Amino acid sequence: MNKLFTPLLVTLLSFGPETFAAVSAEEAAKLNKELTPFGAERAGNKDGTIPAWTGGYTTPIPGDEPGGRRGDPFKDEKPLFSITPANADQYADKLTDGTKALLKKYPESFRINVYKTHRTAAAPKWVYDNTFKNATSGKMNGDIPEGVYGGVPFPIPQSGAEVMWNHVLRWRGISTSQMFKGYQLTANGKAVMVSDLVQDIEMPYYLPDSSLEELAKTNNYWRSRLDTTGPAIRAGEALAGVENFDGDKAQAWVYLVGQRRVRKLPNACCDTPSPATAGVMSFDEVTTFAGRLDRFDWKIIGKQEKYVPYNSNGALQVKDDAELISEHHLNPDHVRWELHRVWVVEANLRSGKRHQAVRSRYYCDEDSWICLLGDRWDAKGQLWKTLHADAVVAPDAPAVVMTSFGFNDLVSGTGFEAIINNKPKQYALVPRFAKDAFSADSLVGDSLR
Repeated sequence: MNKLFTPLLVTLLSFGPETFAAVSAEEAAKLNKELTPFGAERAGNKDGTIPAWTGGYTTPIPGDEPGGRRGDPFKDEKPLFSITPANADQYADKLTDGTKALLKKYPESFRINVYKTHRTAAAPKWVYDNTFKNATSGKMNGDIPEGVYGGVPFPIPQSGAEVMWNHVLRWRGISTSQMFKGYQLTANGKAVMVSDLVQDIEMPYYLPDSSLEELAKTNNYWRSRLDTTGPAIRAGEALAGVENFDGDKAQAWVYLVGQRRVRKLPNACCDTPSPATAGVMSFDEVTTFAGRLDRFDWKIIGKQEKYVPYNSNGALQVKDDAELISEHHLNPDHVRWELHRVWVVEANLRSGKRHQAVRSRYYCDEDSWICLLGDRWDAKGQLWKTLHADAVVAPDAPAVVMTSFGFNDLVSGTGFEAIINNKPKQYALVPRFAKDAFSADSLVGDSLR
């Protein structure tokens, strides 16, 4: 067990779908002392390779364009060293299984450029205040969180499910808009653009003029709208969805250009192919993990130090998509890796449930709660997919937010990358959307071709 793993959790490693109480006031008081407001360890590690958290990065970045392209606060930094197949054994304890597999599968092209670690995660004070309240009011009722609103739901997690809800309900701003393209990576090394999208997102969970009582009326925590502009064969498609704490109450609709009709998606979750990725990724692989938790039993493995993609604003500076995407993965020259402490959570298929991945493992940043890396095993027990996400600094939120994401199929050699690098709108914070912006009716009114 990692020494950083607190004694409270040592005996709380594995939980099924049961009810768990909130932490005590005494335990929650650590959020104002040795823990950050989000529950991470405030101190650095012993050898100084992970610094102490001192409030995150909230200074405007030179080169930022409000509502447009973002700058890189660390553009003048150079890699400390690179990890390649030749020296991977030296760093094996700080690499995930999926990262090791990529080094082995693509020895001529894949490498990890490791940079100085910066703990840039931050949030507004009102989000910190709500997080503190959640610590003593939040609990899990089966697979569903209760008594949480407007902050990290479980800053001192007691179960794997709580860690994953921290990822799902992470702070990323209230209303945002971004443009991105999705590329399917073929086994023979070609990148095929399969989607060109505008995505609008709003989180009712974080609406400042709402409340715990107001949220409880619907338990809708996330709304999304995707409008497809390309490729030509898909132009005009649209997808809208509303996520609910109770997965059975989540809803999603799609506008199909060929039929000129809006249809409700019957199963917008889990291992069902997602239209947003042209069916290349499943719903619960988008952003490494999304949606309902009831297909798996979740277990905390511990907190570990791992090299993860972090502060990747440099990837937003490239001139075109081809500069960022190589034959089988992102171009290592434009991916920044840092050493961070992560919660390691394992998911095992629950008895009586079905899913293509019978086991998964996620690596979730202690500062931002973003699950930056994930690995999935298939029914044969072989490592099947490795998932990744890029975290960038957005001091205008302030936050560390996820932008690009994707996966590599280690069995077939295929993959997928959703990137926002060469777009004029890179994670823009925008005013509140209209109440009906994420409804089926909005798709009917707007989807004309």
